[in-house]
Amino acid sequence: MKRAFLTVITIIAMAAMFNLSKAQISTSAKSNSELYNEIMRMDSMLFNAFNKRDTALFKEFFTKDLEFYHDKGGLTGFEHTINFMRTTAQANSDLRRDLIEGSSEVYPIPDYGAMQIGKHQFCHTENGKKDCGAFKFVHIWQYKEGKWKISRVVSYDH
Repeated sequence: MKRAFLTVITIIAMAAMFNLSKAQISTSAKSNSELYNEIMRMDSMLFNAFNKRDTALFKEFFTKDLEFYHDKGGLTGFEHTINFMRTTAQANSDLRRDLIEGSSEVYPIPDYGAMQIGKHQFCHTENGKKDCGAFKFVHIWQYKEGKWKISRVVSYDH
């Protein structure tokens, strides 16, 4: 009898949690679309700076404790990322990044910021020919003191 009672209580609790989570999803749909638009705006600003080789602006989009995980290059940080940008700018590289339209998903991270998952294409000229590749990424955006900055990057599927 006691076991049946606990089973019923567990089922009721699970149903209540399911309904609560369902209600939270539907009531936050508007804020999620606003968050999506904000992160897409930040993504555009970040990579406009990258494509224009604006190193001063580019570095403003990252936290000083940045962790950048790359499936080929391993774990690097803020200095490595900014130095890569400086080297790319100094070499007059035509490396360009474009977000693949419709590939981004954005999820809120409560009390922190947002997670952006997507796919982007990088193109450059190699041996006189355009060379492009599409790769997957995750950006963890931190919202702090009224500013969005990327604190973690996962770049994969190279």
